[in-house]
Parts: sequence; structure tokens; C-alpha cells
Amino acid sequence: MAVWQWYKSIAPKTRIFVGVGVMAYAGLGLFFSDKVEEKFGFVPTEKDKEDLRRAMPKITTVEKGDR
Repeated sequence: MAVWQWYKSIAPKTRIFVGVGVMAYAGLGLFFSDKVEEKFGFVPTEKDKEDLRRAMPKITTVEKGDR
């Protein structure tokens, strides 16, 4: 609760800057993450993608019949 109390005690204008800063940090992380993954060689292969497709659960629909 210490972080929440600190956040509530700062000025509203400062809270806006903190919020915008967190959103900007997250947005930049999403924007640059693919480029960083490629640079460090963490790009998934086709085998990895196929393994993931097989691991995903399959959803089938069943029609409800009249009783």
C-alpha cells in the first residue's frame, strides 16, 4: 500500500505525468520488442509456431437439441 499512498499524496499534475510516462514506457516497449527479439535471435521458427498451434486447445460447438 505504500506505493498507492505515495501516488495519492502527490499533486494531480504530477500524477498525470507519472501516468503518461508509464503509458509511454509501455508503448515504446511494445513498439521496439519485435526489433529487439530479432537482434538477440529470439525469432520463433516455423517448427515453434506449429508446436504452439498443436498445443492450443480446440473448441468445438455442439448444437443444443430439443428435449
